[in-house]
Amino acid sequence: MKVRSLTVALGGLLVAALIQTPGNAQGRQGGQAAAPANETLSASFRGSKARDWEFQKTAPIKVFDNLYYVGPGNVSVWMIPTTDGLIIFDATQEPLVDHVLDSIRKVGFNPADIRYIFLTHGHLDHFGGVGKLKAAAPKARIATLEEDWALIDTFYKNVASGAAAKNPNARDPGIPFSRDLVIKEGDVITLGKTQINVYKLPGHTAGSPSFTFTVYDNGRPHKAVLFGGPGQRNGVEGGTQFLQSLRRLKTGKEFADVEVPVHVHSHLNTYPDPRGGTVFEPAMQLAKRQAGQPHPFVIPKQWREWLDIAEAGTIKYVEEAKAGKAAPVGN
Repeated sequence: MKVRSLTVALGGLLVAALIQTPGNAQGRQGGQAAAPANETLSASFRGSKARDWEFQKTAPIKVFDNLYYVGPGNVSVWMIPTTDGLIIFDATQEPLVDHVLDSIRKVGFNPADIRYIFLTHGHLDHFGGVGKLKAAAPKARIATLEEDWALIDTFYKNVASGAAAKNPNARDPGIPFSRDLVIKEGDVITLGKTQINVYKLPGHTAGSPSFTFTVYDNGRPHKAVLFGGPGQRNGVEGGTQFLQSLRRLKTGKEFADVEVPVHVHSHLNTYPDPRGGTVFEPAMQLAKRQAGQPHPFVIPKQWREWLDIAEAGTIKYVEEAKAGKAAPVGN
């Protein structure tokens, strides 16, 4: 087991973190078994260590002046603090929701100040923690597209009817919550001085809201996009939708100046990030960044290269789906 103990000084925030070296045998304190040598740290969170809940409890990270990672290892939870409260993207699921609440507190904020919880799509690993977050933040609005609200509504109807219990692999559904704010393409949500722009980029689900906003690196602005579902599903229809979404990200003028991709998972199963992961690997570089060096999350060139990879893969997926050969994939 090879572990590096790092104290990360990020914009004045000290984060005591255990970060393991990708590509080597990895583990955590407490005598847990090491992950296979062919896994990066991010891959291990969704691979060999997917159900190791203590391993999943990663330290929070201040990535930009106004963007924090407060999620576990396997599912991203991002936080933007504003002058009028906190914005959260996704909520993970049990048994890791208390870890998210603890991470918010560790970086100096109060979960009760959450004002928006934006859901990137209607899959349990992204919305299962909403009920608990809402209990901690009664003033929070819960927001996603109509198509994803429909998935969430159906899920909790199945839970209430007992249908979900028939699945032997079912995870804890969390605390049920009520439909709240239905957002749509073109909406602009403002909290304090922060503006969140809403887009519909389907393919992972029929909705999959995505968001753009500005992040700051020592006061210098960069445009970020949070892509709501970075992997196709549902055969020809979903693959075709996803291909259109990718092409919009590549050619749409509203995305032309994106410099910072913000992802919903640290490891992308369908089209893995060439860096080895989208969060922890660049965070290790950020921890060692010297004055004047580029920010490792500001990667406009690599973002467009990933879009090219995903586009080529999706074209192949659609062709195979039409021939009845496409294997189910997704993130």
